[in-house]
Amino acid sequence: MNGMSGMIRTIGGDMPAAEAGPIYSHEHLIIDSPLIESEMAHIHLHSVDEGLAEVQTCVAAGVRTMVDAMPAASGRNPDKLAQISIRSGMKVVAVTGLHTAKYYQNVPWTSDETPEQLAARFVGDIEDGIDRHDYLGEAVDRSDMRAGVIKVAALTEELTDRDRRLFEAAAIAHEQTGVPILTHTEGGRGGLNQIDELLGLGVAPGKIALSHTDKIIDSGYHRQMLEAGVFLCYDQGLRTPAQTASLVDAMTAEGFAGQVLLGTDGARRSLWSTLGGDPGLAFLYTGLVELIEAPTAPLFVDNPARWLTMGV
Repeated sequence: MNGMSGMIRTIGGDMPAAEAGPIYSHEHLIIDSPLIESEMAHIHLHSVDEGLAEVQTCVAAGVRTMVDAMPAASGRNPDKLAQISIRSGMKVVAVTGLHTAKYYQNVPWTSDETPEQLAARFVGDIEDGIDRHDYLGEAVDRSDMRAGVIKVAALTEELTDRDRRLFEAAAIAHEQTGVPILTHTEGGRGGLNQIDELLGLGVAPGKIALSHTDKIIDSGYHRQMLEAGVFLCYDQGLRTPAQTASLVDAMTAEGFAGQVLLGTDGARRSLWSTLGGDPGLAFLYTGLVELIEAPTAPLFVDNPARWLTMGV
């Protein structure tokens, strides 16, 4: 499928892919739960007004769409995301799926359910609407805001039984809905095993994007992943801009310009300029691009549009 002629699912409805760019492919606008507030205060992003202020700096820079990468039951809040989107004009793609186990203290279903049961939750978020209780209550109350990406995560290079159940659930949900898959690689490691797992489950490489891999500078590692046909989302450009820029240029020079995405992974209050942090989310589009010698338009427009377009 031509990504620029298909549809992308946002919380405000399905949008033609040709209208989506420029796109930030891995963001965190809201992370709000009692666990986050008490144990991970540095990533507690709970305020609509604060999120709106930071997003408006990106709108002013020219960014039009963001993928909010917080999956089910880990601090996701569709109502708050919708408020930020409506008030700012930024299109927001919400995600379903699961994060690593540390986000799910006393949420046993996240480790106990079968792949089919997990997939049913993910499909519900995508087709019927994200649960307003985020699967943390006894009842499910579907909102009218739907997810457009399935996120999976692993902590170690070798996949655990929990990881394999999650990856299988994501593959099932992808097959049923056509929305793409985003993976979390801890410290950038384990990407090759994640790719092998998803490809083995029948997911097309062009529907897979791996996050955080630019934490590792080894160009051979990146080459191996890209040779599989997947996308890599380089999202450390606010923290290590020179390293991220060098990887973009190296992989572009090797012929992989069409498989690189960019995001901020901005899940730190210390990164938001409107909260007194540095360098601010807008830096990705206004500052990092100045360090990249290769053309950057495909990284923000064509590439993410092809990945995000619904289809198997």
